[in-house]
Amino acid sequence: MKVSLVIPNFNGRHLLEKNLPSVIAATQGLGETEIIVVDDGSTDDSVEFLKDSFPQVKVLAKEKNEGFSSAVNLGVKNAKGEIIVLLNTDIVPSKDFLSFLLPHFADPEIFAVGCLDESVEKGKIVLRGRGIGWWQRGFLVHQRGEVQKTNTLWVSGGSGAFRKSLWEKLGGLDEIYNPFYWEDIDLSYRVQKSGFKILFEPKSKVIHKHEEGVIKSKFSPNQVKKIAFRNQFFFVWKNATDPQIIFAHLLWLPYYLIKALLALDAPFIFGFLAALTKLPQVLKSRQQVKKLFVKSDRRVVKNHHE
Repeated sequence: MKVSLVIPNFNGRHLLEKNLPSVIAATQGLGETEIIVVDDGSTDDSVEFLKDSFPQVKVLAKEKNEGFSSAVNLGVKNAKGEIIVLLNTDIVPSKDFLSFLLPHFADPEIFAVGCLDESVEKGKIVLRGRGIGWWQRGFLVHQRGEVQKTNTLWVSGGSGAFRKSLWEKLGGLDEIYNPFYWEDIDLSYRVQKSGFKILFEPKSKVIHKHEEGVIKSKFSPNQVKKIAFRNQFFFVWKNATDPQIIFAHLLWLPYYLIKALLALDAPFIFGFLAALTKLPQVLKSRQQVKKLFVKSDRRVVKNHHE
């Protein structure tokens, strides 16, 4: 089984220097593997550094910075592996993390397996990687789940393994979510709604130093919130097909908008307006993905409440 590790990068030269050796070490003794770094239009010397310091790594350099989904999709398109392992530049994998992920793919219905994410947040370790969620008032509410179980609502695009053949069948990450957020939840949700399975593997461990990532350095907190709200709307408009959920979304939407206006919640208001400008594109994507759906929304989230 050939494995391709795909790492999207934007101005992460310092992170690559620190963390790439651990990624390379984790591939030793596993047979056919390749490491691909997709540079998403960096303005630092990431590309030159990689070519000089890590000649064994394949570098795909984009001229324009577009965002996470576009970078990852390009990497997967050029990958030769049957299994794609996605890692962020601020991830430090344990040496044996792949040995716990790969055996799950013996089941042909498994699309993706997520890692236990030891997330460094304000000096503390928060265990992440397993997600839970439910539909409430016409929106998908999602949060971190306890890590003793193996079911999960989504597999993170920052630390997870994916079957390339199903990735291609399902169209990969939707680039409408660029620059970031919700794209991995969207793909995981579509996969399950199309009848395939995803898992969480707590024995596959990575350390995730979120505070060193590029999002906080490039975007203000309000910009991040706006993008997150916009993409939350995208997700509902694209994926929700249960009549009750659609009705609840339409019923509660005026309430949330009025509440945001009264509270001067600019990120929510501008996130909604930004989503509206892309509505034709979202609806076009909706028509495409619906063709593969075999489960209802309620069935997808049924076992992911806790």
